[in-house]
Amino acid sequence: MSKKDTITLIDNSTGKEVELPILRPSNGIPTIDVRALYRKLGYFTYDPGFLSTASCSSAITYLDGIKGELQYAGYPIEQLADHSSFLEVCCLLFNGELPSNEELTEFKNIITHHTMLHEALKRFYSGFRRDSHPMAIMVGVVGGLSSFYHDDMDIHNPNDRMIAAHQLIAKMPTIAAWSYRYANGLPFEYPRNDLDYAANFLHMMFNKPSEAYIPDPFMVKALDLIFILHADHEQNASTSTVRLTGSSEANPFAAVSAGIASLWGPAHGGANEAVIRMLVDIVESDHDIQHYFDRAKDKNDRFRLMGFGHRIYKNYDPRARIIRKTCHEVLSKLGSNNKYQELFDTAMELERIALQDEYFVSRNLYPNVDFYSGIILLAMGIPLNMFTVIFAVARTVGWISHWNEMMQDPESRIGRPRQLYIGALPRDYPKNDK
Repeated sequence: MSKKDTITLIDNSTGKEVELPILRPSNGIPTIDVRALYRKLGYFTYDPGFLSTASCSSAITYLDGIKGELQYAGYPIEQLADHSSFLEVCCLLFNGELPSNEELTEFKNIITHHTMLHEALKRFYSGFRRDSHPMAIMVGVVGGLSSFYHDDMDIHNPNDRMIAAHQLIAKMPTIAAWSYRYANGLPFEYPRNDLDYAANFLHMMFNKPSEAYIPDPFMVKALDLIFILHADHEQNASTSTVRLTGSSEANPFAAVSAGIASLWGPAHGGANEAVIRMLVDIVESDHDIQHYFDRAKDKNDRFRLMGFGHRIYKNYDPRARIIRKTCHEVLSKLGSNNKYQELFDTAMELERIALQDEYFVSRNLYPNVDFYSGIILLAMGIPLNMFTVIFAVARTVGWISHWNEMMQDPESRIGRPRQLYIGALPRDYPKNDK
């Protein structure tokens, strides 16, 4: 390794120094390998939230927040949204390459014929209160899958890992739909092998014994797009949780269950639900929309407009550009007599003002994917508490792909972050003077 591929750190207090390698990615920001820092100088690094730390190497997803780029295995998300399907994207994320027509047909067949849940899993649902949040049910039921498949799985066997991926991708829509039906007192609807992935999910959600539900092809396509856009997003909180859990060699169902728990947080997967709650508050208030923009600009007011800006993207979220068009098409298809029209009108006015407001534009506070996806899901008739569940269904393939990648990475170690201790110095237990 040449000098230009290293960086030298010098401890001025001791005169000791260490050369740290500079790792060059195939795309993105060069990364300093600090593993020798503690061994040679006795220091840790301090990086709350890991904002400047690469926890692993990965070939699955690349994003550039400055340029507003997102790629799955090198393919721009815009091209995948236009030409691909969610199940094809699943193959791409897990295998690193697009499948041939024959491979995709075989994969679809495998997923279709693994959507059924073991009948004993029904009893898992009955253990929850009727008013349980569907995400709580998801955490429990997905974790419970490990009790059905754990004994037959060797996580170090590539074929067993692939089978686990198939089971999770196939069964997650059924688990999700059943969580909705249980909470609403509806009988469980079994999957149908004649429907594709998104249509089958909508069928299991909304079909009734007394009234057959026929999925609208337009809504099916919109949901498939939402699945594609949410399939993976690099080392976010929930993906990092799956990797950290899996690093202890926990089974993949437990790891994905942990990822679902992380996703549940309003700062992560619950953002699109927060958008709709904000719209409801605005509609039901006595203030005009400008009042809320003024509040958002007031540094002394903690209020903020949900669905604008992104922690990573300092440009327009590429997923938002794609889904914005679909959102407007869905609203147009519904017409002006739908029961959510006032919410939709409010959302579109927020979008209009934000895209023209210098404060928002200069700070790159554009509408993000959560702003549009929540509106589309509401238009489909999907209730608020199911929004994050939809996210979990889509992100399952990303989680299991990262878990699989980690399991075959020779540099992978059990996760063990360090800390900056700021507590009390050593002290003696007080003597009892009584």
